[in-house]
Amino acid sequence: METPLGKTGKTPAFTLDSRQAWVRLGLALVIGSIGSVGMWSVVVVLPTVQAEFAASRGAASLAFTMAMLGFGLGGVATGKLTDRFGIVAAIGSGIALIALGYAGAGLSTSLWQFIALHFLIGAGASATFGPLMAEASHWFERYRGLAVTIAATGNYLGGTLWPPLVNWGSATIGWRATHLLIGAFCAVSMTLVVLLLRAQMRGHAATSHAAAPPPKIDLQLPTNTLTALLCVASIACCVAMAMPQVHIVAYCGDLGYGAARGAEMLSLMLAFGIISRIGSGFLADRIGGIRTLLLGSVAQGVALLFYLFFDGLGSLYVISAMFGLFQGGIVPAYAIIVREAMPAREAATRVGLVIMASVLGMSFGGWISGVIFDATGSYAAAFVNGMAWNALNVAIMLMLLLRARRRGPRVAMA
Repeated sequence: METPLGKTGKTPAFTLDSRQAWVRLGLALVIGSIGSVGMWSVVVVLPTVQAEFAASRGAASLAFTMAMLGFGLGGVATGKLTDRFGIVAAIGSGIALIALGYAGAGLSTSLWQFIALHFLIGAGASATFGPLMAEASHWFERYRGLAVTIAATGNYLGGTLWPPLVNWGSATIGWRATHLLIGAFCAVSMTLVVLLLRAQMRGHAATSHAAAPPPKIDLQLPTNTLTALLCVASIACCVAMAMPQVHIVAYCGDLGYGAARGAEMLSLMLAFGIISRIGSGFLADRIGGIRTLLLGSVAQGVALLFYLFFDGLGSLYVISAMFGLFQGGIVPAYAIIVREAMPAREAATRVGLVIMASVLGMSFGGWISGVIFDATGSYAAAFVNGMAWNALNVAIMLMLLLRARRRGPRVAMA
């Protein structure tokens, strides 16, 4: 329930898990769904851009790498911006970068320009992911895990909707005009929604974290050490995750199924990722973030193994759905672990660091998979490479789980 007035008597007080919290979360989901286009558009146009600029698969994949680097570094910057000035300021900066990046990419005259501008696109998209997850964790206590995963689901909801739209636009009016339209649409629509969010926050746009719930677990690790471990684990799992997500469209083209089928598989993968993310939120509220992440990582390794043995059209649809269902909750689980074990006042920054590590893994994974393809003429070795990195993530999560079993929850927070 909302109390009539806050402590100052000027603005209504905010209550955790309240109706207002759910309204904020809904707006955050819309923002994340729109802004996540920066993660997925390059995957769809990769074969077309490669052909237009007469580039190798590895060279064209650098556009995704730059988008991921921008997403990672931007996540740290927008995380700090969120911790200091609030989520509205962070998203506002993201809107400007997305609009500028897509306009420039649509007008690029060389591959290096197209690649470089994806750094801006990725940096802008970062404001709609990590900072939103961290901010949502402050709005809830009982349903914190669910809230974080819902906020993160915007990334996959956008990934479900955007690839077919980008593919249709590229085939109908060309990839350049499509990029220009994406930039304009994001600028207008995201601005309107963020203004609604600002109105909902009613003077709390720059949030005080003093009343946020304290950490639930104590791993008896320094915060910086735990952050470093989570970053290494995040890199490892996302190198594995990148192989299907970045190259499924190109992979289907190589198998003779066409880019449209690959775009459908990517959309299917991310649609099932939505189910996974919501489900992992419910699970995390019951068994914790570490166990949830460990289960997802083990299942992701199983799906990668299936890609090695099945390449029929029907089987690829099924495995892509399985992959999305298995791995969708992994990245949001890192944000849940951060809030379970670290202070609220630095949550967005810490989440930003871990997300930066995840996108470094995605960017490296997307690039190295293209390089492995160029060297071997197939993606088989790239799938094996992904499985090896995934095993490293599993090992780190097992170590943290064993420590968590020996430690009790924190009862107070200085």
